[in-house]
Amino acid sequence: MSVLNYASKHRLLFIGMWTFPKGINSCFIHDGHKRVSNIRSSSKTKVSRGKQSNERPPPNKSQNPGRLSSELQKLALDDFSPNWKKLARPEPSSESPDQYEIVFGIAPCLLALTQARRKPLRLFVKEGEGSRRFSLTKVCEEAFLRQVPIQRVSKRELDRMTLGRVHQGACLEATPLSYLTEDSNQSSSPTPLWLVLDGIQDPMNLGAILRSAYFLGVDRVASSVRSSCPLTPVVSKASAGIMEVMGVYGYKDLEDMVRVKAEQGWRVVGTVAADAPEPGLPVTESLDFRLSAPTLLLIGGEGDGLSRKLLDLCQMLVTIPPGRQLAPGVESLNVSVATGILLHSVLASKCRA
Repeated sequence: MSVLNYASKHRLLFIGMWTFPKGINSCFIHDGHKRVSNIRSSSKTKVSRGKQSNERPPPNKSQNPGRLSSELQKLALDDFSPNWKKLARPEPSSESPDQYEIVFGIAPCLLALTQARRKPLRLFVKEGEGSRRFSLTKVCEEAFLRQVPIQRVSKRELDRMTLGRVHQGACLEATPLSYLTEDSNQSSSPTPLWLVLDGIQDPMNLGAILRSAYFLGVDRVASSVRSSCPLTPVVSKASAGIMEVMGVYGYKDLEDMVRVKAEQGWRVVGTVAADAPEPGLPVTESLDFRLSAPTLLLIGGEGDGLSRKLLDLCQMLVTIPPGRQLAPGVESLNVSVATGILLHSVLASKCRA
């Protein structure tokens, strides 16, 4: 208890990493001055001549102090001091509200920290038994390595931050991500595939599309910025954090980009529902498509599909045939599901070519 009172009174700044003896639990606690304190509590004591002793073996000097992973994975993230005053509500950030946003979920927070495309400001973790999970401890480890303050808050406070969305006990206050601009980097693939999104407005659909595109090997994702949803934390959560890894390129004039690529010899392929083929253009079923040249695969938004201007730039169309006679009113798949099926068929055709 003396160790706990001393730490609470003086708010010791944790500046090193000790090798914790067996039976020692450790935690990070963020105080009101935005410093991280480390409190250690022994769950076992030695017994000598019938009396308890608080002696602990000295740190193992032979162990590499730079190897933090094995030690930080033992962190229980529990506040063992009953007198420590928990913060009921996070202190306001020193940054302007339009300069940061709340990333939520284990994978988005972890990848936002490790990919370093954002500037992390503070990590909020849920207090209680749930903080013992290995996945949450890993997020805290990465925050600690990057000197990001860690603050424990209640589940209610995390719910308030995320407007009731599923946060999995972790929220990261960080600078926002935005669409990337055109650059000179080109894919090393002889037959690159760019996924071009026209008016995807549902953040859940956009996140699912990014997840499929990254997993299946799309070389670039391009999107219109005027008629599409922004890259929000909801998109990051729906993508399982892939938005933190895979950059999305934004274009104010999507038609102009497609036109330029077509002049450079790229094949422009549009997508349509099976019952709505466009006259004058060949329509190919997805399983029959072959990726044999640099290709732009155009995906239209929910409901309206591709715009008339983009359809006029297409050289061919591809569709997913239904597996049964559809009931009236059932016309197509969800756009994120359809995109995943199309990408798998198109990219797998490299092996069939």
